[in-house]
Amino acid sequence: MNRSFATFLSIVAVLAVLIALAGSYFTINQTEQVIITQFGQPVGEPITEPGLHWKTPFVQTVNRIDKRFLEWDGAPVAIPTKDKTYIHVDMFARWRIKDAKTYFVRFHDERAAQSRLDDILGGETRNAIAKHELIEIVRTDKNRQSIHDETLKGGPTGTGSIGVLHPIEYGRLKIEDDIKSAAAKKLDEFGIELLDLRLKRVNYNPEVLSRIYQRMISERTQIAQMFRSEGEGAAARIAGQRARDLDKIQSEAYLKVQTIRGESDAKATEIYAKAYTQNPQAAEFYAFLKSMETYRKIFARDSTLVLSTDSDLFNLLKRASKAKPAALPAETPQKPAE
Repeated sequence: MNRSFATFLSIVAVLAVLIALAGSYFTINQTEQVIITQFGQPVGEPITEPGLHWKTPFVQTVNRIDKRFLEWDGAPVAIPTKDKTYIHVDMFARWRIKDAKTYFVRFHDERAAQSRLDDILGGETRNAIAKHELIEIVRTDKNRQSIHDETLKGGPTGTGSIGVLHPIEYGRLKIEDDIKSAAAKKLDEFGIELLDLRLKRVNYNPEVLSRIYQRMISERTQIAQMFRSEGEGAAARIAGQRARDLDKIQSEAYLKVQTIRGESDAKATEIYAKAYTQNPQAAEFYAFLKSMETYRKIFARDSTLVLSTDSDLFNLLKRASKAKPAALPAETPQKPAE
């Protein structure tokens, strides 16, 4: 009986030693760091080196803390801008635990840290959005120029505000940097380093979205009407210029035709004159031909012409009536056939 009891005690002792040895060492991964606590209080500095480490069994506890870059994704919130336009802002950030001991004392776990990030980052975002116009949130950088037609700034008359944007003083990147700087100071006391912060999405409030669309449609309609009126004016100017050019071309062509025709008539007259003035008979024959051409043009069937007896046109007819007919040659008598 005593021997059995002694064996049992030996087994219990061996198990106790094994359990103590198993609880006296632990391993650390490269992606984590460890805070050792004794009765709930941190003991020593954080252990950041990966490998095998020792602790007091049953008394000390291992608390593992992530050493990698962590993600914060805020919920979309409705925030009014400086020009009283409500927008839904969705943000995200990246952070890491810089001081593990301070972080563990203030939060103990990542869930509490995420809750504090919601408060700090959300509050700084509201403050920054409320101090700037909507265009500052939409535009990336103040130095980035918008792509639009410069002629839209004044329209055809040079006045108005079509296509004119509010001058940019900061831009979204500068506002994000301001939010990050303000939030980083507050998170530093919690052992958290804020690495980056960005606006993921900016949407209009559904209640004002229809009004925004209507204003955009009105502006686009106004611009379209401006282009349409300019096009109609340009078309009228082109049509007028075309009519003037056509009249000019026709008049110049008519002048050139008449000039060529006159020069050709003069040349023809000169040639006729040289041909029909070589002797009196030729000149008389030329006068006769021209008179015949004139008769052909002025006389038609059933036409009536009243002329004086001393008219040049009638002169040829008078001369023809006074001319004696030439004697016909006598006919030679034919002999009767035999």
